Amino acid sequence: MATHRRIMKELDDMAKDTSSGMHATPLDPGNMMHLQGRFKGPPGTPYEGGEFVIDIRLPDNYPFMPPKMKFETKVWHPNVSSQTGAICLDTLSAKWSPVLTIKTALLSLQSLLDAPEPSDPQDAEVAQMMLSAPQLFQARAREWAVRYAGASASVANAQGSSANRPIVVAEAKKEYGGYEETVVEKFASMGFSVGMVVRALGVVGVRKRGGLTEEEVVRVVELLLS
Repeated sequence: MATHRRIMKELDDMAKDTSSGMHATPLDPGNMMHLQGRFKGPPGTPYEGGEFVIDIRLPDNYPFMPPKMKFETKVWHPNVSSQTGAICLDTLSAKWSPVLTIKTALLSLQSLLDAPEPSDPQDAEVAQMMLSAPQLFQARAREWAVRYAGASASVANAQGSSANRPIVVAEAKKEYGGYEETVVEKFASMGFSVGMVVRALGVVGVRKRGGLTEEEVVRVVELLLS
């Protein structure tokens, strides 16, 4: 019963807190041990503007043991599995303390998006890209935020928090070479000119009608960065 009272108090406090941007609600009103958390991607990162959904399962002896959390929203990040959403974060394991809360755990995840640690990865492929091709990592992370987290494709900062430089979107009135405007804007929002994007789309052989495959996105970005 003490565990349930603690959880109910935490959820009530979070609902009253309008400044942190952290949210958590039971998936089933009759089950307080299985929650869904939500927060926005931090400003100045490729995740800005996206909403990230977290699956939260609380152990019977919470808060003496940490919650089990994973990303339900797909995210391209070295400390989160791109396949399962599993998270590598000390706060949710060795550094957990009973004084921490569901809200502080969610805040830690938001901070993790702002400060990736590729030297201690959950996803080796993402970590390798971040270390060896940081611009490509930023572009892929932004693309996933747009695709899976609902971030805007027209306003982005794909340079990361350390660079803190806004991306300039190409003017909508420019020619798109026969390609759909949304396709061209996807890459123009990363800071490339419309002309460069149109040429890259042609070289890669992207169809002038219809969406892009993930492989085509990667090939276009690689060509733009070359």
